[in-house]
Amino acid sequence: MLEKLFGNPVIEKILFFLLVNETSYASELRDRLDVSLYSVQMALGRLEKGGIIICHPQGKTQVYQYNPRYPFLEEFKVFLRKAYSALPESLRRRVYEPPIRKRPRRKGKPL
Repeated sequence: MLEKLFGNPVIEKILFFLLVNETSYASELRDRLDVSLYSVQMALGRLEKGGIIICHPQGKTQVYQYNPRYPFLEEFKVFLRKAYSALPESLRRRVYEPPIRKRPRRKGKPL
């Protein structure tokens, strides 16, 4: 939908994913969006260079999120939410909205 505007369909997918899930890392994006790791890394690099997202280490993992200091962040998120709402419901549920476990299970907790 917005790939012509952003110049890359992977960037559109990453922006929607971060809009819904707030944070993510490259291999999670690769798995959830079903694209190559190289294209995810290139897209993340472009977004980070543009100041739209930031990266911070969490252990050995580089975690990405929207840059809270980006001057047009709120307006940009409103624009993305409107575009996201136009996506088919099946695509939203399948790719962007499934619950993702962000931390390990407590030791000794029964399944």
